[in-house]
Amino acid sequence: MTGQRITHVGFADESHWNTGQYRSLALVTTTVDKLPAFNEQLTNLLAQSGIAEFKWKSLKGSEEREAAKELCRFAVDQACKGALRVDVLIWDTEDSRHKVPLRDDIANLQRMYYHLFRNVLRLRWPNDAIWRLHPDEHTAMDWDTVQDCLESVSTRVEMERSLFTQGTFRPRLRSEFGIEQIQPVPSSQHSLLQLADLFAGLAVFSREKFPKYQEWLSISSAQMPLMSHAQPADTSFSRSEKERFQVLSEFNQMCKQRKLGVSLESKEGLWTPDPRNPINFWPYEPQHPEDKAPTRK
Repeated sequence: MTGQRITHVGFADESHWNTGQYRSLALVTTTVDKLPAFNEQLTNLLAQSGIAEFKWKSLKGSEEREAAKELCRFAVDQACKGALRVDVLIWDTEDSRHKVPLRDDIANLQRMYYHLFRNVLRLRWPNDAIWRLHPDEHTAMDWDTVQDCLESVSTRVEMERSLFTQGTFRPRLRSEFGIEQIQPVPSSQHSLLQLADLFAGLAVFSREKFPKYQEWLSISSAQMPLMSHAQPADTSFSRSEKERFQVLSEFNQMCKQRKLGVSLESKEGLWTPDPRNPINFWPYEPQHPEDKAPTRK
């Protein structure tokens, strides 16, 4: 380690990295000096909602729904102040890049981390920022090996554009992105990691369930004058879907009220046309005809 002072911190989590048509990777970033206050504030918000730890996969009831709304409100408020970013990269396994025989999902996940780092750590924050990253400890990535590479005495700069060779990062992580430390952590102890989990899950859900969401929204809107905040009565939606539809709807309204430039309808899923905006949903599109997902040998 070079011992440079850490100035910025990021929390990363994945959703459905190896299942389903849509996959996502979320990165929540902020400055180190704001971290203690954010942790305290989020811990209190979750406690008031009756939740010790938020997990998107556990969102099936009213307590989790209200906790998710509070997390969304916190993220929107802090993003509008310029104190926090949420960047979510989403990819479609049915597109021309990913629909290839023997696709290597772990190697592809590594490349998606590269794209996210490249487009957030330097482009959206000061170029001289020094980063500590906290991915979820329960991940498909071998972050211990990544950290070993960062601490290696070897500083040979790789010439290829990919940061990945035989499944591991190279020291260019430090020179190119200013990543000084990578420390996997349990989400139960880090509320900003729970925030990343929420937005990774919400991004995938918004695309997988968009047609059903539109149906739910139509029924909900028709009933609302008579039933206030009651759930739509249609039984074609599961309880989990109904709770999550409410979160998606309210988050969409928050973004529009605060003019954050997040779209839901135009691409049938969460999308931010201008990636400079502080809440950025980025559907990955193949960059050129030869842009193909890595494959297993």
